[in-house]
Amino acid sequence: MRLMTFAEDASPNFSKLSLSLATTPKEVREVQRLRYKVFVEAMGLSALANADGLDQDEFDAYCDHLIVRDTRSLKVVGTYRILSPGAIEKTGGFYSEKEFDLSRLSNLRKRITEAGRACIHPDYRSGGVIMMLWAGIAACMRKEKTEYLIGCASVSLADGGNTINSLFRKMAADHLAPNEYRVIPHLPFPLHEDAISGNYPTPPLIKGYLRSGAWIGGEPAWDPDFHSADLFMMLPLARLESRYARHYLKESESV
Repeated sequence: MRLMTFAEDASPNFSKLSLSLATTPKEVREVQRLRYKVFVEAMGLSALANADGLDQDEFDAYCDHLIVRDTRSLKVVGTYRILSPGAIEKTGGFYSEKEFDLSRLSNLRKRITEAGRACIHPDYRSGGVIMMLWAGIAACMRKEKTEYLIGCASVSLADGGNTINSLFRKMAADHLAPNEYRVIPHLPFPLHEDAISGNYPTPPLIKGYLRSGAWIGGEPAWDPDFHSADLFMMLPLARLESRYARHYLKESESV
């Protein structure tokens, strides 16, 4: 099911991108193959390697999978998976609950959409793909009539944790969620006051969340499997006030 098309200058050639929802097992496997290449092979996570070359878990069967495809090569170049309130009854909970205690959000569960496993091919990270994925998420939320978007955003620990220490201190000053929306990591990542400070770049996914008005739900969780520190992100639709966010919503109105 195609949702929209978009043209951008994607290196090395001009490309036309299309956004759709996976409708067949084959398309889901394409998504899982891209995730494997980005999450496992590119990051060198040999502990997660498998003969199938697929990144998959028990949530995939119950999620909608957004696909951005290069219409010239037909390859999948971006994906995001979406867990709707109705699917929560089948999974038994959000993926985020594997890493965080979401008890304070219990009264909001039926009004929440969860997005996760954001993945973009390295050759297509100029902005168009993530823009389309956000538009797709907005469209799905409108369809489900949900009011909050949640998800986990990862920061690599390849530098020993300097990036997450520095970024969290900066982001916590302006973007921490109100107390009633705070979550608690099951396995907290140890933050250090004496960590090396510096001008570390904010990962694109987190930057997109924050520009759209998202909150950070609290201190990061430690994900040993992916060698990352994960932040819980929460985005009320009512806070989509920036130009960046309004663009997503404008795109979603055309689907």
